[in-house]
Amino acid sequence: MTAVEVTDVMRDGIWVLLKIAGPAMLVSLAVGLAISLIQALTQLQEPTLTFVPKILAIFGTLIVAMPFMITTMIAFMEQLAQRIAGLQ
Repeated sequence: MTAVEVTDVMRDGIWVLLKIAGPAMLVSLAVGLAISLIQALTQLQEPTLTFVPKILAIFGTLIVAMPFMITTMIAFMEQLAQRIAGLQ
């Protein structure tokens, strides 16, 4: 395997990581921003107030996005398996 092929595999792996983690991170960012805005407006500084809604939102996002995540990972694994089979 050449350095170019290794770089391609690494680049594809990073893109898959970003595709899979992106929705949960964006939802977490949006919920955190909304809760922070509410805390600033009400002057209520409770740490658990940000933690619990973020966790619930991330779990909900993971449940909704799970089919997309699985198909993305399967496609990446099939591509890797084809590259490994082509090495011989």
